[in-house]
Amino acid sequence: MEQPASSKPALAGTVAVVTGSTQGIGAGIARKLAQQGARVVIHGLEKQRVGGEKVLAGIRAAGSDGALIVGDLKQEAHCREVIRLAIDRFGRLDILVNNAGVVHRGNIENTPVALWDEILAVNLRAHFILCQEAVKHMKGRRSGCIVNIGSVNAYIGLRNLLPYSTSKGGLMTFSRNLANYLTQFRIRVNLINPGWVLTEGEQYVQSVVEGQGENWVEEAVKSRPFGRMILPEDIANAVLFFASNELITGAVLDYEQLPFGAPGDLWREPGN
Repeated sequence: MEQPASSKPALAGTVAVVTGSTQGIGAGIARKLAQQGARVVIHGLEKQRVGGEKVLAGIRAAGSDGALIVGDLKQEAHCREVIRLAIDRFGRLDILVNNAGVVHRGNIENTPVALWDEILAVNLRAHFILCQEAVKHMKGRRSGCIVNIGSVNAYIGLRNLLPYSTSKGGLMTFSRNLANYLTQFRIRVNLINPGWVLTEGEQYVQSVVEGQGENWVEEAVKSRPFGRMILPEDIANAVLFFASNELITGAVLDYEQLPFGAPGDLWREPGN
């Protein structure tokens, strides 16, 4: 007997692509969408293949399905291949989550042009190409959801994150402009700006790169107004909200524990 509609998973029958989903925020998003019935294409760099295989195995063990593709989003052909894999493998594409991104330190004086180009290529240019390819399919079905993962650095950003902050500011404008254009095809586009999120990458940056040691989380939590760090699952819940809501488009959600720029703002690190 068919399940009553109300008891079906929110994303039953859908297909999603989540870039940068072999670890961290992206892995959390992929798992959440799969838990709600979506078949998910996992994506990451070649060096992250093992992590991607683990995420995919977990999704399948939980009763959903998916696929794994690895490659460099700086390559236009690979960006288009990611989208085409979803359509060729599962016959459709309903949700695109552009989560992949690189974070490198740099200011106006010490950022090489090559590094600037790399960050903009992954954090903004790749999103444009992925969306362009996805829209070809979504437009014909007059349905689709795109969620871009930005950063609260989009507004100003830390002094040593000039190229990263610029890429996320551009992504915010890109998302709103794209949402405005795609309403005619009933395709929704929304953006989430995470603040400080506890991920594997952040563990390494804080404990090793920044030299804070293994107990840095205990100190960091003391500065958090709600007594804990933001987790990948928190961002995943926000993605699920946008993916399952059929009316909201062009929204920007700043996912942080204080309004960015408020007096006493305690925010320090990027979430992605």
